[in-house]
Amino acid sequence: MIEKFLIGGYTKRGGAGIYAASFDPDTATVTTPQPYITSLGSPTYLAVAGGKTLYAVTAGDGVGGVTSFALGAQPKQLNQLLQPGTSPAHISVDEPRQLVFAGNYHEGRVDVYAINADGSLTHTDTVQHHGSGPRPEQDSAHVHFTTVAPDGRLAVVDLGNDTVTTYAVSAGGQLSDERTLTLPAGYGPRHLVFHHRLPIAYLLGELSSQVSVLNYADGTFTLGQTWSTIPADWHAFNGAAAIRLSADDGFLYTSNRGHNSLTVYAVATTGTSLTQVQQISTAGDFPRDFDLDPSQGFVLAVNQKSDNATLYKRASDTGLLTPLVQDIPAPEATNVCFY
Repeated sequence: MIEKFLIGGYTKRGGAGIYAASFDPDTATVTTPQPYITSLGSPTYLAVAGGKTLYAVTAGDGVGGVTSFALGAQPKQLNQLLQPGTSPAHISVDEPRQLVFAGNYHEGRVDVYAINADGSLTHTDTVQHHGSGPRPEQDSAHVHFTTVAPDGRLAVVDLGNDTVTTYAVSAGGQLSDERTLTLPAGYGPRHLVFHHRLPIAYLLGELSSQVSVLNYADGTFTLGQTWSTIPADWHAFNGAAAIRLSADDGFLYTSNRGHNSLTVYAVATTGTSLTQVQQISTAGDFPRDFDLDPSQGFVLAVNQKSDNATLYKRASDTGLLTPLVQDIPAPEATNVCFY
């Protein structure tokens, strides 16, 4: 079955915005990504609802927000909601409740939107974060990621104040009942992913280049074990970026910007322990994002600064990656979105 995917990225030095391509897992062939939506400023993160509606973060002149599109051969813009300030860093979809969440890094806030019948959005709530951390990058709250927990609460990762917070979410898209885990100072959390079967999440620290197990119960996280995402002898810059878990919960993957690698961990059957099994180059510079394709047999990583994507074959039994194609054009790419 042919798989479709979108690549989002910056539009600062020639990037067109959102590119579209397709992938055939039977032949391991990728079409050359083509400009698909070129009307947006730096759509650096994307989310697709129901395989038919795209939500993209959007930057404008002194404003930022979210734009919705109906997908098709020719995408149709449905609406655009912008506010003074910068654009969000991340966007996610809650299909059961038909909500969209946007995490705004520079503004330190979470915005919630309701999905209308035609796929367009209506803003329903804003929660402002506060606080800071010891690192220069932690001068204020910096919400970097949102995702829905298995119990329906919204998990919010804040790099600026070293916290992971959960909120109850009403059917109308309002957030309440804040519960917060405070991490070691300077951890700089960026993204997390939930185990598919167990009450566990895996948290990636951008500033600390670490990955940690978080136990989850009754809307509250507790910190478990922590591992490094880079070699002990790497002392140059590194910023961990994306984290993904295989559908069978057997292997965890993280990306390293600076070390320019993907790190692969085998996940214990208990979910509470990781063992590094591979660290492999992304064959490019600054791998901001990557993802497993729907077949789970491949991984596609995008390198923001070198404008290329790298395709790997993935062994389901060992989790190991083997490079297949290293020169897929991906201008200023920061996000991969299969749909």
